[in-house]
Amino acid sequence: MARSFRPHGKKPAPVKTQAEIDEMVRRLKAAQAEASNYRERSLKQHGWICAKCGREFDLSTLHLLTVHHKDGNHQNNPADGSNWENLCIYCHDDEHSRSLLGDYLQGRDHKR
Repeated sequence: MARSFRPHGKKPAPVKTQAEIDEMVRRLKAAQAEASNYRERSLKQHGWICAKCGREFDLSTLHLLTVHHKDGNHQNNPADGSNWENLCIYCHDDEHSRSLLGDYLQGRDHKR
């Protein structure tokens, strides 16, 4: 039996004009830039220090400092930085593993 990889019963997507495609690309690039620069904004607002252990960073070790989203939502990036805290990679890992350990110790099944 021959297999067909053509969509069944679906209408082809409407053809977009070049202007529509350009606008969509512009919006996607702007959203990507907004999402990627929250680290720089957090470093400026909160400094080059881990909010948990207090370790200070310089340019050569700055890659070890991460931005933790307090509410767990990486899309929630308010301009005032209230959802961010700068954590070193060790404290950041600890922060994300705490709930897993707590669930394990209490016998709860933790699903990602």
